[in-house]
Amino acid sequence: MQAINIDEAAIRLAIADKEAIAASFGKAAATYDQHAAFQRDVGQRLLAQLPDDLTGSRVLDLGCGTGFFSQQLNARGAEVVCLDLSQPMLEQARKRCGESGMRYQQGDAECLPFADNQFDYVFSSLALQWCDDLAIPLGEMRRVTKPGGQALFSTLLEGSLNELKLAWRKIDTHQHVNDFVPLNQVNIALAQSHCNNHHLDLASIVVWYDSAFSLMRDLKGIGANHVAGRSHGLTSRKMLIQLEHEYQAFRKKHQGLLPATYQVCLGIINL
Repeated sequence: MQAINIDEAAIRLAIADKEAIAASFGKAAATYDQHAAFQRDVGQRLLAQLPDDLTGSRVLDLGCGTGFFSQQLNARGAEVVCLDLSQPMLEQARKRCGESGMRYQQGDAECLPFADNQFDYVFSSLALQWCDDLAIPLGEMRRVTKPGGQALFSTLLEGSLNELKLAWRKIDTHQHVNDFVPLNQVNIALAQSHCNNHHLDLASIVVWYDSAFSLMRDLKGIGANHVAGRSHGLTSRKMLIQLEHEYQAFRKKHQGLLPATYQVCLGIINL
């Protein structure tokens, strides 16, 4: 039997992880819009950084999901290329946006299937946190953007879903919540990808729930329940009841609701 070296094993693990991420989002394609209020909030903040009139512009919506923002970009006059890792998500985007001024492409943010200098703008909201090395997709975004264009992204930072993480820690030592990068790692990734002319805005956004189960339902409903390194079959009904109990420590008495806090980084890269 031929031995597998560490690099080969790492590559196979990365491919398997991407396939699992694509499968998770694919399963959620039909339910995504029902559970994506937070994602729409963040995307609207990013969209506000673009011109109201994009007539004559070619825009890549990287990690387009169901095409909610692709549709708005097209409504501003842009020719839009929708790219997503998940084919079922692309099918939902096609149903929403149609064919006029639109193109659909399955692909990976870490290896974009486009030649250099193809787009006036690249728009990517809450997709890059699924990449292992942020510098790689940022470098790809820079590569495919025309000189004088802009690449815009939003991603989650360390501290996101901290209430959920702390509640799970009271129950077991397994990984139930994804880890997110600290801000200094975003700055390092920007430097490594030679995105030197950039501006970052930070936002702490709280989404309120009546139960921890409602939060978990939203995460599953958008396909964000894939956790790298998690063993399968760990979450039993008993554990979910325990989680609900532990999460009560965060309930705000004056509102009677449970917070889910997200630390968001919005970035504009000028090329």
